[in-house]
Amino acid sequence: MTAIPPKPWPTGTAEQIEPLVRRVLAPNPSPYTYTGTQTYIVGLGDGCAVIDPGPATPDHLLALDAAIGGEHVCAIMCTHTHRDHSPAAAPLARRTGAPVVGCAPLVLDDSGPRVDAAFDRDYSPDRVLDDGEAMTGPGWTLHAVATPGHVSNHLCFALEESGALFTGDHVMGWSTSVIVPPDGDMADYMRSLEILQDREDRIYYPAHGPAVTKPRQLVRGMIGHRRQRENQIVRLLGEAPHHAAGLVPKMYKGLDPRLTGAAEMSVTAHLIDLERRGLVARSGDTWQTS
Repeated sequence: MTAIPPKPWPTGTAEQIEPLVRRVLAPNPSPYTYTGTQTYIVGLGDGCAVIDPGPATPDHLLALDAAIGGEHVCAIMCTHTHRDHSPAAAPLARRTGAPVVGCAPLVLDDSGPRVDAAFDRDYSPDRVLDDGEAMTGPGWTLHAVATPGHVSNHLCFALEESGALFTGDHVMGWSTSVIVPPDGDMADYMRSLEILQDREDRIYYPAHGPAVTKPRQLVRGMIGHRRQRENQIVRLLGEAPHHAAGLVPKMYKGLDPRLTGAAEMSVTAHLIDLERRGLVARSGDTWQTS
């Protein structure tokens, strides 16, 4: 995990990051969101799409109003429904009249390891995109890429005209994603990484952290990192049975204490995947090799 950079951050400012793409940083920094959620505006002049509108805070909504100006909003698109990503969709739709398009609704009674992992219970899309479906506007086309794993309803959006991929929380350059069972699924996450590894996207724009300029290299490293974690778990359980929480200090040296719950959830996701593959077994809350 990369350290959060020192302030000032460009919170609330519309940044032109390529000809068709602007970025507005929301004021919700945390150990899990880096400097905050990045909302992307795709398109210029005749009509735009707003990707991951973010939290429904008054100052962020005002910043989006200013960034959009008088431009027609063709769609408000959400990668998934964690509440640092989608709550601003409803008020922005009321302000602009635009449809909410993208991931399917998902609500679970799952507190998760952090407050930001809670699901947006008010998310109600006008159109759900299946894998490969497109949303189009003046001079731009966004294709949905189904990437379950972080959550089951996660989508990325590929911008056909520039080769950019908006990766939400699936791939970020500053940190790996938290996988929180029961909805978060490590096997799905690994398959989704392999899907991206086979693509030829030019650049990734994640919802948190800097753009990824060598995407396939990063994804290859992330797959290797997760395989290393698997091997580490199997080795530790071969030495002695453990609870998931007991594995965390042995696997994550120097971990920020605020991230302990998230690390335990990802370890648990690995354990469930290894159990399905017959490599580990559990008795109550205790895990051991099969």
